[in-house]
Parts: sequence; structure tokens; C-alpha cells
Amino acid sequence: MAVEPKKHEMPVQEPLVRAKNFKEVALGYSPEIAVAEAKRCLNCKNRPCVEGCPVNIAIPDFITKVKSGDFEGAYDIISQSSSLPAVCGRVCPQETQCESKCTLGIKFEPVGIGRLERFVADRHNANNTAEPKIPQPNGRKVAVVGSGPSGLACAGDLAKKGYKVTVFEALHLAGGVLVYGIPEFRLPKDIVKKEVETLKKYGVNIETNVVIGKTITVDELFADGYEAVFVGSGAGLPNFMGIAGESLKGVYSANEFLTRANLMKAYDEDAQTPIMHAKNVAVVGGGNVAMDAARTALRLGAENVYIVYRRSMDELPARKEEVEHAQEEGIKFEILRNPVEILGYNNVTDRRDIKNGFVTGIKLIKCELGEPDERGRRRPVEIKGSEYVLPVDCVIMAIGTSPNPLIKNTTDGLEVNRRGGIIIEESTGATSKEGVYAGGDAVTGAATVILAMGAGKTAAKAIDEYLTKKTNK
Repeated sequence: MAVEPKKHEMPVQEPLVRAKNFKEVALGYSPEIAVAEAKRCLNCKNRPCVEGCPVNIAIPDFITKVKSGDFEGAYDIISQSSSLPAVCGRVCPQETQCESKCTLGIKFEPVGIGRLERFVADRHNANNTAEPKIPQPNGRKVAVVGSGPSGLACAGDLAKKGYKVTVFEALHLAGGVLVYGIPEFRLPKDIVKKEVETLKKYGVNIETNVVIGKTITVDELFADGYEAVFVGSGAGLPNFMGIAGESLKGVYSANEFLTRANLMKAYDEDAQTPIMHAKNVAVVGGGNVAMDAARTALRLGAENVYIVYRRSMDELPARKEEVEHAQEEGIKFEILRNPVEILGYNNVTDRRDIKNGFVTGIKLIKCELGEPDERGRRRPVEIKGSEYVLPVDCVIMAIGTSPNPLIKNTTDGLEVNRRGGIIIEESTGATSKEGVYAGGDAVTGAATVILAMGAGKTAAKAIDEYLTKKTNK
């Protein structure tokens, strides 16, 4: 039977409708579409898609189950490797990971692996009421710092081995970047809550409003009887450009803007959380966070939203799907542009116009692409004399984040690199401090959900081996 050359389209809300609400954009496959998409899989013997998955899901096996209509069997296979399948099916960059390795993709479009994973997880969450089988406790305690993707993955794997795991979360809700960083229209918070509740059923204890390094230190966790600690505290310290005007009112880091909108639900009319409902917004950056911030600003009522990025459309690091969705919704792209100054009322000569230093515009300079940099990307070169002002009343900086130095500054013997990332042994996640492991954005800086999960799983395996060896001495 001939293979369909294109993957089945994901049903979505119409662009002009979704741009005015916070409901999920993608609507998900029906069972019929899921089975049809699964039948495109060639079930290769060498299974290159598994190699492309950071958590090594047995992709051909779960897709085979979908083909036959055994959706719960498919979920069982996925859950052996992934603690957050409904999340990963939505936000993982499959096009650069598992799907990029798909053999079918050599000639046609690859199998929609991520869409099938989402379908299977959603189907399970909607229909399955069975309680998971709780493993026999082994009497050992492990602490996990941070309830983001790496922390939840590590906690889930250890709990399934019988460890008593406590996750310490600084905010009032578990989920880390999944709840404060990714908008409702891409990842509904009920999905995250459901995944967290599943982990709790395995015995994972989650304590919120605990700031490790303030409320309690890593050293004090060991004194309290924890035999190992995994640090998955993320990279929540926002970066700025250091240009004039960044202290003006109306300038946000993407972290603050998205946290107010997502975790604190500022988009809800009844919410008490203040957020700026600007008319003209410039978002500086070209990654997924920039797309999230721009699309959120649009949904909050902005008339014009601009993505300001210093390279070309071909170099945009955001997922292709997110860029396409942003374009469909009316986001404008100021490409090959670099900010040099943010303008406000306190910048003007006429002092009568001072109004508490609110943003009035952003000065941009045009760029062209020069020689490749150390990472192989063509370096943007500013064109002298090409400056112009883009009138905006809000600027959102989405140019990356760094790990918070709090844990390092309150823990002896934990080495970090010049960017503040915790230094680890890559194959295990072990840090320079015995019994302390780390992974995810706290190590790498801002990266993807699935890479963070992979790091959490790696550390969980290493912690189990470390404590088992310690017992057998």
C-alpha cells in the first residue's frame, strides 16, 4: 500500500478567532486521524527516531499499538520512558529531534510522532481511572529542587524505584516553566496539573513555597536525612541587553510578563494581577519564549505586536510551527534589526512631557548577515546610519535566561561555569559536591522541555546507582 506523503494536519482554531482567546490553539487528532497517521510509520528495523528522542521512547512500538487501536497499550509504552507525555506531545521540538531522524522524512514528510504522543496521552487522561501500581518503598529519601521538567522526570523515575521523593518548589504551584513560562494556548495548565497528580499517585511529595538557599539549604537537606539531592531549579534569571531605557516603565523581561499572564492568570478579567495592556508591543528575541510573549500580548489586546530579531527568518530559533502560528495571527516581524535604545518621556528635551518615564518607542538599527560565528551562524553586522524609531508603548526582552546563583551561593563545594550553570559529569549529572546531582536549565541555561527531562532521567539512574553502591559497601 502506498504511503501518504504528507502527515495529517493538526486541527486548529481559526487564526482570527484564537488571537482573541487563551484557549488551546491545536485541537488534537481524532482516533480516526491518529490511526491513519500511525499507518504512515514504516516500522524501521534500525529505529532512528528513538535515537533522536532525548528520553528514548520506544516510538515504533507505541505507534504500532496506535495502528491497531490499542491506545492504552500505546500509553503504557510511552510512560515507561516519559513522565510527562501530554506535555511533551505539545511543546517538544519534534522536528529537530525524533521526527528529524524519521526514515520516511527522507522522501516525504516524517510521521507526526509528537501529534500521536499527544493523542495517546490525552486519550489516557480522559478515559483511564485505574490507580498506578505503587512500588515497594526502599526506605531511602531523595530531595529534588524544582518542579520543572527535569525535576519531575527525576522524581518520577526515582519514585517508581521505591524512593521517598520530596520535590521542593519555590512558587505556589508545581510545574516550573510549564506553568509560569508556556502560555495556556500552547499548554493548558490542567494538563500540567494532571501530569503532576499522576506523579503524586506514585508517592512523590511536593512542597511549594520553599526556596532552597533561603527557606532551607542543600546542606540542611542532607542533615534532614536526604541521601541525595537533585538540583533542577531552572534558569529563571532574565537577561537584558544593557542598553539605555531598559528601566523605563513598560519594559518587561519575558519571564515577568509570562509569569504574570500564565501563573498569575492576568489575562482573566477577575484576576488581581496587574499587567500592561499595551497597544503597540515590541518583543526582542527570536526563540519560542519570544513567540509566546508576542502572542500573549496580542491576546491581551495589543493592536500591533512586533518581533525584533537581529538575524533573518531562516535563523529564527523558534519552532517552525510557532512562527507560522504567530504569522497567521498577525504578529509582525522586524527582521535583521537590533535595538540600540528604548525611548521614553524622560528622554525628550521638553520636560513638560515627562509622565513617569513610560516607553514611547524603541530605536532599531538595520543589520546584514556577515561571516559565521563560533557556532556556525552568520553574525549580524549593524549598518551605520540606518537607525529608526519604532513607536511602541511596551518592550518585552526575550533574549534568554541564566541560572539563579542562590543555590551556588549558599552551598559549599558546588562548582559553576562563568554563566552560572552548575558543572556536571554529563553521563551522570553528578556535580562537584558528593550526593548532589543537577540537570536541565540550571546546568545548560534555557533549553527545551524534553532535554531537561532527559537530564532528569539520567540523574535519577545515577542517583539510584550511587545509593545502591553506598548501601552495598
